[in-house]
Amino acid sequence: MRVFAISDIHADYMENRRWLEGLSGYEYKNDILILAGDVTDDMTMFSRVMEGLKLRFREVAFVPGNHDLWVRRYVNMDSQQKYQAVKDIASGLGIRSTPFEAGGLCIVPLLGWYDYSFGQPSKELEDVWVDYTACIWPGGWGARDVCMYFTAINEGFIQQCSGSRKGDVISFSHFLPRIDLMPSYIPADKRKLFPVLGSAVLERQIRRLGSAVHVYGHSHVNTRVYMDKTLYINNAFGYPNETFITRKELVCIYGD
Repeated sequence: MRVFAISDIHADYMENRRWLEGLSGYEYKNDILILAGDVTDDMTMFSRVMEGLKLRFREVAFVPGNHDLWVRRYVNMDSQQKYQAVKDIASGLGIRSTPFEAGGLCIVPLLGWYDYSFGQPSKELEDVWVDYTACIWPGGWGARDVCMYFTAINEGFIQQCSGSRKGDVISFSHFLPRIDLMPSYIPADKRKLFPVLGSAVLERQIRRLGSAVHVYGHSHVNTRVYMDKTLYINNAFGYPNETFITRKELVCIYGD
């Protein structure tokens, strides 16, 4: 059994769909895929992509990214309802969105959002960041409320894993748990995005889990770095033009 990781496959792009459709139908039958969010905001396409991946892998583990919760196509749905709908689609296909054990591992999804742990957004960022208009939350929730909602769900996941685990923990989130995962070469004009990359709450939850490996997405910057006894891996597939910062391939994070 091997564990592979990828995120940010953005299946809205034809080039990305071709890559997905080209994955072997037999090579991964005994393997697990961790998919750390950002598949598509189109639920029909989401279902089709996830069904295709489940046919190829023994298990597929998933957390939604921000793009998955956009509701621009769905005027009668808010983003909390979209989360439930996406989760229901995944569950119906046999996709894992809660902790499970396999091959001596405990694999734990960590839901999240950003809460400005990594800095306050500038006016420029507020004007251009699509989530602010493409996501609609109930009760006038702001980003911190959304983050609190999702990370509270993780508390049950942590208890579940802590009560049953026998081996190493592999956790995964879409959002970054710590900003020092961003490489030093990131140019100054891109650092304006740091406030919407994640939340320090996720890092505290990873510490409590004692994760040997944590997979994350969102930044589209592929990294592999060891910090505080945890190996952090980003293997975002990214947009078609992002060839310098993304590998455009599955990465094996456990097994041969």
